Amino acid sequence: MRRKSVAAAAALAGGIAAFGFAYGAPAADKGGWVTLLDGTNMSSFNAVGDANWRGAEGAVVADKGKGGFLVTKNQYKDFQIRAEVWVSDDANSGIFIRCSDPEKIGGMTCYEVNLFDKRPGPEYGTGAIVNIAKVDPMPHAGGKWNVLEIDAQGPYMTITLNGQRTVNAVRDEKHPNGYFALQYGEGVVKFRKIEVKPL
Repeated sequence: MRRKSVAAAAALAGGIAAFGFAYGAPAADKGGWVTLLDGTNMSSFNAVGDANWRGAEGAVVADKGKGGFLVTKNQYKDFQIRAEVWVSDDANSGIFIRCSDPEKIGGMTCYEVNLFDKRPGPEYGTGAIVNIAKVDPMPHAGGKWNVLEIDAQGPYMTITLNGQRTVNAVRDEKHPNGYFALQYGEGVVKFRKIEVKPL
């Protein structure tokens, strides 16, 4: 009897612990999408750099600093990302994916999906994956809300901006998994919603 009671108590404690952990984590909807950012709550991200990220008017905004990122606390291998983002005409932003080091975000440790209308060398501007997949013609994201979709499965990556396919299943194997990061480089950058669907 006593052995059964101890086992039951241990199971109950384990269940409470598991519930506590799950309660703090973002929940997936029926389609498997998990909302990591809803315009106010940044608890799924760590800030790296000196950008002045803050909640304002239903979005997470940055408009000052030498550069910075919101980096996910979790790593992802195969996934889809759906982001609602507004950038000014002079903004340098984007989403870095499969980053191997959450403290050192850059082109050597991640893939950079660009939102940079005025990039010198527009072939790797808005809609491109820098140094991996060029875009031609380059779409413009400045001055409006955009929907950026990223699909990464194995070595293949596809990018869609506002329904326009800008990168179609490009293959690269350098970075198989890792964190992803929302970038502030310059201008005004607003992220209203970030959803991820692990595959």
